[in-house]
Amino acid sequence: MTSVTVPQSSQAVVDAAGHRDPDRLLPADPRTRSIARALYERVAGAPIISPHGHVPAEWIADDTPFEDATSLLVSHDHYVTRLLHASGADLGALGVGGAPTDPRAAWRTFADHWHLFAGTASGYWIAEELSGVLGIEVDLGPDSGDAVFDLIAEKLRRPEFRPRALFERFGIEVLATTDDPLDHLDTHRRIAESGFGGRVIPTFRPDRYLDPDAEGFTAGIDRLLGATGEAATFSGYLAALENRREHFIRAGAVSADHGIEDPETFDVDPDEADRLFHAVMSGAADAAQRRVFRGHMLLQMARMSVDDGLVMTVHAGVVRNHSSSTFRSFGPDSGHDIPRQTDFVRGLRPLLERFGLERDFHLVLFAVDETVYSRELAPLAGFYPSVYIGAPWWFLDAPDAMARFRSAVTETAGFSRGSGFIDDTRAFLSIPARHDTARRADAGFLARLVAEGRVTEGAAGNIIEDIVGPQPRRVFKL
Repeated sequence: MTSVTVPQSSQAVVDAAGHRDPDRLLPADPRTRSIARALYERVAGAPIISPHGHVPAEWIADDTPFEDATSLLVSHDHYVTRLLHASGADLGALGVGGAPTDPRAAWRTFADHWHLFAGTASGYWIAEELSGVLGIEVDLGPDSGDAVFDLIAEKLRRPEFRPRALFERFGIEVLATTDDPLDHLDTHRRIAESGFGGRVIPTFRPDRYLDPDAEGFTAGIDRLLGATGEAATFSGYLAALENRREHFIRAGAVSADHGIEDPETFDVDPDEADRLFHAVMSGAADAAQRRVFRGHMLLQMARMSVDDGLVMTVHAGVVRNHSSSTFRSFGPDSGHDIPRQTDFVRGLRPLLERFGLERDFHLVLFAVDETVYSRELAPLAGFYPSVYIGAPWWFLDAPDAMARFRSAVTETAGFSRGSGFIDDTRAFLSIPARHDTARRADAGFLARLVAEGRVTEGAAGNIIEDIVGPQPRRVFKL
C-alpha cells in the first residue's frame, strides 16, 4: 500500500489502517446490526442485474482503457460536478459537456473540494470506488490529489482495469444501455458476436420523438419516417415507432424508458390524434395541444408495450435544464436537472384505465418526489397487476433515502411490488458500489423488522435474496 502523509479524512469509509469497515451502513444497534450482517452476507456476492443505466455500449465493445481519473470519476458524474459548481468551480474546467480540460488540474479542483462531499452519496460511492475497485487506500484531499491521480493512472494502464475485465470482476450478469430509437445498434451486435460472456442489452428511449417541445422534434420525426419508409400520417408515425421497437427487441432489448416531466396521459380518438400530429408537425399546435399530444403518445407507448412485451419504465418529475445559461454553454445532462412535485394518480389514470389490468404489461414507475411513495406509488402497485414501484432514483438513491423509501412503500405494497435496485449510472466504477449500498440498506431495513418481531429471520433472508436477483429478472422479463 502506498503511503502518503495527508490530513485525516472526514469520511470514515476506511479506518486508519486503510481497511473499509465491513459493517458500513448497517444499523448501529448491536443486535440489529448482527441480524443485518447475516442478511447482507447472503447477497453480498450475488450477481449484479443492471436493467437500466447509461454506460455507453462502446466501452464494452471496444474495451478501450479509461483515460484518466477525471474523465472516469468526475466529468461525467453529475452528482460530483453540480456540487463543485455550487461551490464556485467552473464546469468547463471540469470537462462537463465535452469541454476541453486539463485532467490533472480538474482533479486537483475535485481533491481540493473533497471535504464538501462528506455525508453525501457521491462521496461514499467514490470512496468505495477508490478503495474497493481501485485498491487505493489513501485519504483524498488537497495534499494528496496529485498522488491519487497518478495512482489511478497506473491502475488504468493495467489490463485488469479495462471495461470488460471490470465487468466480469463486478459480477455483472446483465447491463442495459440507453439508446436512441434510430441507433443502428451495431455496437451491441459487435459485443454479441465477440464472444464476450456478459449480457449487454439496449433500451428503447424515444423521448425526443414523442415530445413536440423537444429540440429538433419535427426533424427527428422526418428522420424516423425516412428510416422506416412510413407515410407522414399519425398511423405512419405509430408504425415507424413500432418498427424501431421491433428492431430493438431483435437486438435483445427488454424495456422502453421514458424520461418525462409530467406523468400525464390522454386517451383521444384516432381522428383527433391525426389532427394533433399534423398540428405539431406544422408548428401550429398551441401549448394545450402539444400537452395532449405528448400525453397521448405516452399512452400509445403503453399500448405498444402491451402488444410487443417491452417493459415500460417511466422516470418522471424532473425539470430538465433548469439553468438556461448552463444549458447554452454545456448542453443537456450537465447537472442542473431539478426534481419537482408529481401527480401519478390522476395523470396516469387514462393509461391505467386502458391497460392497467393487462397481466403481461409491466409498468415501472420511478419518482424523485418522495411524497408520492406512500400516497400514490405504493397504492397503485398494491392494486394494479401491471404497476411496479421503481427503486429510489437519482437524488433518492442514497442510504438514508433508501431506508425512507422502504418505510414508505412496504406497509402498503410489501416487497414483491418493487423493481429491484436500479443503478441508473454512466459512472461505470460506481455500479458495484451502488448495488452494494442498496444491499446494505435493505439488510438494515429487514433486520429492524426482524428485531421488532415483524418478520422472521428466515423470511427476511428469502426476501433479500429475491430483491437482489429474481425480482429484477421477473419485473424486466429477463
